[in-house]
Amino acid sequence: MAQESRQEIKSKVIEVLNQARAMELHAIGQYMNQHYNLDDLDYGELAAKVKLIAIDEMRHAEMFAERIKELGGEPTTDMARKVERGQPVEVVFPADADQEDDTIAAYNKFLQVCRENGDSTSVKLFEAIIDEEQLHFNYFDSIAGHIEKLGAAYLAKIAGTPSATGLQTQGFAARQGGAA
Repeated sequence: MAQESRQEIKSKVIEVLNQARAMELHAIGQYMNQHYNLDDLDYGELAAKVKLIAIDEMRHAEMFAERIKELGGEPTTDMARKVERGQPVEVVFPADADQEDDTIAAYNKFLQVCRENGDSTSVKLFEAIIDEEQLHFNYFDSIAGHIEKLGAAYLAKIAGTPSATGLQTQGFAARQGGAA
């Protein structure tokens, strides 16, 4: 069996990095759409947190792009899927928790591809981002649980809260002390 060339090995890593970047680009679009909708529905506190998570996803997309460029590849600009618009608040958080859970599972597989191809730098990148995606999952899952258990009472408590996050360079994970 012939040994794979260095470029063939890099191309496998670039492929999973681009798949991850496409997933991040989708998350950015999805979460920003949800942020706007939640703000319009006057759920400011929820809107603000979703916006901060979108900022984390922007940083992740950029980190993947930088690594792709380091390896000589071209970062994708395509989203993994289409953004679902107009989701009711009761659907947003369970859907986002599922998306983050799927992302964590995919990134663990992508991390293995990087490890199998001897790219410890990309392995570390995936490990750091997985940690932040876990924070996102925990938040979305917690809010989904509150909405499921407390329903209208919980949403009434959130209604009318401010959504302003100001001009921030830090996303949700950074504010929780977990930024990569």
